[in-house]
Amino acid sequence: MRTAPTILHLDMDAFYASAEQAAKPSLRGKAVVVGGLGPRGVVATCSYEARVFGVHSAMPMAQARRLAPNAAYLVPRFGLYREISEQVMKLLRELSPLVEPLSLDEAFVDLEAGRAAWDERSALLAGEKLRADIRAVTGLTGSVGLAASKMLAKIASERAKPDGLVLIEPGTERALLAPLSVRVLPGVGPATGDHLRRGGISTVGDIAEAGEDELVRLLGKAHGVGLYAMALARDERRVVAERDTKSVSVEDTYDVDIHDRVRVRGEVQRLADRCVQRLRAARLSGRTIVLKVRRYDFSTLTRSETLRGPTDDPAVVREAAARLLESVDTTGGVRLLGVGVSGLADYTQEDLFAQARTAAEEEPEPLPAGEGTAEEAPEEPVPAARRRWHAGHDVRHAEFGHGWVQGSGLGRVTVRFETPFSGPGRVKTFRVDDPALAAAEPLPLVERGVPPGSG
Repeated sequence: MRTAPTILHLDMDAFYASAEQAAKPSLRGKAVVVGGLGPRGVVATCSYEARVFGVHSAMPMAQARRLAPNAAYLVPRFGLYREISEQVMKLLRELSPLVEPLSLDEAFVDLEAGRAAWDERSALLAGEKLRADIRAVTGLTGSVGLAASKMLAKIASERAKPDGLVLIEPGTERALLAPLSVRVLPGVGPATGDHLRRGGISTVGDIAEAGEDELVRLLGKAHGVGLYAMALARDERRVVAERDTKSVSVEDTYDVDIHDRVRVRGEVQRLADRCVQRLRAARLSGRTIVLKVRRYDFSTLTRSETLRGPTDDPAVVREAAARLLESVDTTGGVRLLGVGVSGLADYTQEDLFAQARTAAEEEPEPLPAGEGTAEEAPEEPVPAARRRWHAGHDVRHAEFGHGWVQGSGLGRVTVRFETPFSGPGRVKTFRVDDPALAAAEPLPLVERGVPPGSG
């Protein structure tokens, strides 16, 4: 195991909300909540000003509105977020060939592999330069953690938030980990955390004190041994440019077709439990649950459901698989069943992109290329009188120029006219079918042609 703190973890600060504040001068320094605005919507992310009121990611939007009624509530603009993410990832790849993205706004970097750092001093210099370059290129801030392992680098970046850098010095790891909740360790989700707590283990120090044998008794050999090593600050996971494992799945083929619906349900539940065992053994979690059914006539059906965030909870996977089964006709008999989990991540990584897609389900947003389904028909042109104007999205008016939607309803749409480089703009209201008003592309957050490190 390396001893120099040359593993870097970058986490952009309140990514979606910060991008919206940078794009909209009137929202800078104010509470901003990004997510689905419909009755089932959830918060994708929120600004630090909104967090003061208790708003947080994955919270139902209705609850967020009660806590922060005066915040700005916006629908995600995925195209803008992906564009910024690509700029950030390009900067990371200039540091090292070993960059492991975890989501749009988060990644690990092996600085030593790129000869960008080899000791504490060089790691600090690389981290500070990266933060400055991100600000110059994107106009946004990111927090950086530096340590000798992925687990510790992530803990360091969390401590650095917002807009900071923390380096964990070699030799201090055990003392730093001891008082922290068991939930900071990769692979410890809500279910595992509750199980450990019932066994009298709440902190990382408790795990170290309990010993490996007790962890194996509580969690099984694979999970227990790995978790005990993490508690002792031993994390041998390498930064990998591409994940070898895209999904974890199990399936069974039956010698005789199963016709009994009750037995089919029982088999799906059993497969879900086996799948979670493999997931935990790999110290992973996933956000998409997949059910595979091969019927008596060899036709194979797959159904999937994407959760708000990654999970390794067997109850959650069982329930999702059971819901998926309800949409499949098995009356003719089943010869194969399978359950899988994809969209993999370390459990402690919060997948904001997954959350945002769920959050925006009530506010239709064009899917990224390749994410459509074969059954989707081409969109019909929307009559002007029926156009929907999503809060926060970009528009352009023939007379007043570029702006963004503050809200709409009762046949009217309210627009604030401003750009990333103007001051707070004026507000005007139009009919939803005003021919002078049209949807527009997002503007860049930083003036083009400004080289990194110059601002």
